Amino acid sequence: MSYKNQIAETSKLIAAQNGTWDSISPESVARMQLQNRFQTGLDIARYTADIMRQDMAAYDADPAQYTQSLGCWHGFIAQQKMISVKKHFGTTKKRYLYLSGWMIAALRSEFGPLPDQSMHEKTSVPALIEELYTFLRQADSRELNLLFRDLDKARENGESAKEAELLSKIENFETHVVPIIADIDAGFGNAEATYLLAKKMIEAGACALQIENQVSDEKQCGHQDGKVTVPHEDFLQKIRACRYAFLELGVPNGIIVARTDSLGAGLTKQIAVSKEAGDLGDQYNSFLDCEEIDPATARNGDVILNRNGKLLRPKRLPSNLFQFRSGTGEDRCVLDCITSLQNGADLIWIETEKPHIEQIAGMVDRIREVVPNAKLAYNNSPSFNWTLNFRQQVFDAWSAEGKDVSAYDRANLMSASYDETALGEEADNRIQNFQRDSAKRAGIFHHLITLPTYHTAALSTDNLAKDYFGEMGMLGYVAGVQRKEIRQGIACVKHQNMSGSDIGDDHKEYFAGEAALKAGGKDNTMNQFANAA
Repeated sequence: MSYKNQIAETSKLIAAQNGTWDSISPESVARMQLQNRFQTGLDIARYTADIMRQDMAAYDADPAQYTQSLGCWHGFIAQQKMISVKKHFGTTKKRYLYLSGWMIAALRSEFGPLPDQSMHEKTSVPALIEELYTFLRQADSRELNLLFRDLDKARENGESAKEAELLSKIENFETHVVPIIADIDAGFGNAEATYLLAKKMIEAGACALQIENQVSDEKQCGHQDGKVTVPHEDFLQKIRACRYAFLELGVPNGIIVARTDSLGAGLTKQIAVSKEAGDLGDQYNSFLDCEEIDPATARNGDVILNRNGKLLRPKRLPSNLFQFRSGTGEDRCVLDCITSLQNGADLIWIETEKPHIEQIAGMVDRIREVVPNAKLAYNNSPSFNWTLNFRQQVFDAWSAEGKDVSAYDRANLMSASYDETALGEEADNRIQNFQRDSAKRAGIFHHLITLPTYHTAALSTDNLAKDYFGEMGMLGYVAGVQRKEIRQGIACVKHQNMSGSDIGDDHKEYFAGEAALKAGGKDNTMNQFANAA
């Protein structure tokens, strides 16, 4: 409903109350309704699921239309990110948020900092989703409030052209609310536990759930050792649990991102159930590291497989885990992805040990032989040393081409002495184009960085602490933070406005009229920033 129509509808409602509501302003009500467009998390989940589906279709038509996100660990970080995106690019289209289980464990658990092993409270995940959207909705409210104030000023000054311009901006306002891809780890338990948590996450606003094929009680960060996967049927139960949750809550367009950690996982907790040769369980078991045995040599407690008439003993570790054959990671990833896509997943995620386009593309090519429109979400992880990886890739490529690389020490390519060299510049060029090139070559629909704001918080705090507590003193803050905020147009420099003070003042005026005691008067020190941001 348009702004003018909302005012008209509210006017009718007030008029029907026989004068008892005459102190209510129809336009003020319309403004509050616009500022509260999304009234529930499910409203957000349905809206953003449709956006993702449209973006996926656009990518299928043109791989240049890939999407991106940055991981956020607090609502304020997400809010400032999307305000910045709108400021710099004029739209939020194709820019999402990512919610990382790693950052929840490290930064938001009541136990304090934890490793990424699903030890944090599962309820902290939907709680953060709700928080992220609370801050994004407040960004909408704030920006609309600024437009409403400018509209009132234009009317007071009799500027009809300005009034029409502002009304158009209000009518065509683009929300800061964007899709969130939310990390549900390995489901935090069995399929029922996965379903219950998925419901909470969707109710909080998540339109996309990312779930991985690790054992939930042995879960590890995707870039650490000791990962243990589960048989496909166990994982598919959890994919189905997520789909049931979406359907129950009326979000049929909800997206499931099935992540495989098989490339770096050499262990399984259990042997898959197989009813006949070649079935899914048999395919999973075929990757086990086994030795053929004579029945006479079987030991007490041995687990024995019968395959093609041979008796095989899988290698079992003291931890009671079974080991996969070395070198089977890519084959297992391909089977994982095909199986997930054929059983309800919408996107796949292959966790890799390095950012190498041809390695990813090699697996995707095989997956697309079976599922032609297979698409990936890919972790542009801070766990990769991007500089070293790409410099080594260039070094190896040049060596293979017969170029002279004698001026470079491959083992020491991280050195700053290589920054301005031809190799360093070529590596940076490849990093700059990595997302575009891999979207085209390797089927990557969505590029995300899991932990960027964890690292930016540490870096900016280090710089401020070094300067402020050092010789620069207060200039360390003024020159390093505030002056940059003003000159770069960072809206947060007016922190009282960002926190909602002006919105609160307007509400006070709605409620109390001329008797309202407002915070934004002439003595408010924020007036010193009148020309900033």
